[in-house]
Formats: sequence, structure tokens, C-alpha cells
Amino acid sequence: MSVKYFYLNYPNSLKMTEIKRISSGAKWEDIVGYSRAVKTGNRIIIGGTTAVDENSRLIGKGDAYKQTKYVFQKIEKYLEQAGSSLENVLINRIYVTDISKWEDIGRAHAEFFGKIKPCCMMIEVKGFIDPDMIVEIETEAIAG
Repeated sequence: MSVKYFYLNYPNSLKMTEIKRISSGAKWEDIVGYSRAVKTGNRIIIGGTTAVDENSRLIGKGDAYKQTKYVFQKIEKYLEQAGSSLENVLINRIYVTDISKWEDIGRAHAEFFGKIKPCCMMIEVKGFIDPDMIVEIETEAIAG
């Protein structure tokens, strides 16, 4: 679904921009009211993404590396749907339930971004909806 809206762009110029919303098809998008990714202009934001497949199954239970790798595979797909790629990622915000697993998570990140080197942060959180989820990642990129 696309919506047009107006916003002020300094200094005092009015522009019209389209918002493109990308769905993963997850049932939670309608229940909670969110989009997996949103693109406006050349900016792409991919909301918190976990290692849950299209059948609502968690991939890599207990394995931080496998979960992180699966999340980045999903993010790559959403970027392509938005007209971009991993090369255009500006920042990855990685939320983890166990910071001691940072090396496994970092290894998976490096497999996708070792040469690209976007900004990145890793933050330990109390938990996610599913207690077996170890990692959730939010990404911002530009269209390329």
C-alpha cells in the first residue's frame, strides 16, 4: 500500500513523497498494526526482524549464529523488495538477549557486511515475545 503525504523540508519548501509499505506476510503485522519495512524517498527502514520463518517457526533455536544469519537473509530480501541491497545499509541495530553470544552474532554480521562496514550497534535486552529468540535486528538503508 502506498500513501502520499506532505512534509516540510527546510528552508520552508513543501514536497510530496510516497510511502511504500512492505509486508512479510506475518499475521502479527495486522494484529499489531505495523509494516516489516517502509520506504520513503530513498530511505528504507526495516523494523525489528527475528528468525521466524513464513510458517511462524523459529529458525536456529538456541543458536545465536544461525538466528542472526537467518535474520540477515530476510533483511536482504526486504531490501531487494524496496529497490536496494546490503551494500546500501547505513546501520544495523542488533538487540540480543545474551550479550555473551556477541562473537557468534558478530561472525554472522561479518559474513554479510565484512566488506560493506555499515554502522552497527549491539544491545542486550531483557527478552523477546518468544523466550527462545536470541536476536532481533533493525536496519536502515538507502535505495540504490
